Amino acid sequence: MRDNKTTVSTCTPKYHRAPDSYINITVAFGNGDGMIPLDKLGAFSNRLSLTNIASKADAYKPKPKTTYNMIKDYVFNKYSFNVHTAYIAEVKRSLGLPMFDAPNAVGTLKSPRKHPTPIQIVAIKEALSHFEVI
Repeated sequence: MRDNKTTVSTCTPKYHRAPDSYINITVAFGNGDGMIPLDKLGAFSNRLSLTNIASKADAYKPKPKTTYNMIKDYVFNKYSFNVHTAYIAEVKRSLGLPMFDAPNAVGTLKSPRKHPTPIQIVAIKEALSHFEVI
């Protein structure tokens, strides 16, 4: 009888330099918690349906990350005005959403920070709710 846990590995051509990193993936199939459930093809068959595996794997995929450009495009298409990424960051900060350190951030600003208008705040919040961030 086969074990429900399967380790998948790939073979790559040999190069003279070492790889930058390795990714180890362990997939657990079964009906338990945290396992990917599988259906059998028939009562007398032991093979698994690849279409069922693919469709159920799609259900486990995480949703794509929402980028500032996606939010800017949504606001422009719906409200016909542009918003700056700093405005999006300020609205996210005011909502208490997780923020990441920008690698290009400066220590002191050359000019005072401008704040978004109430209309821009409403548009950004609506875009964030559209992308299910809030």
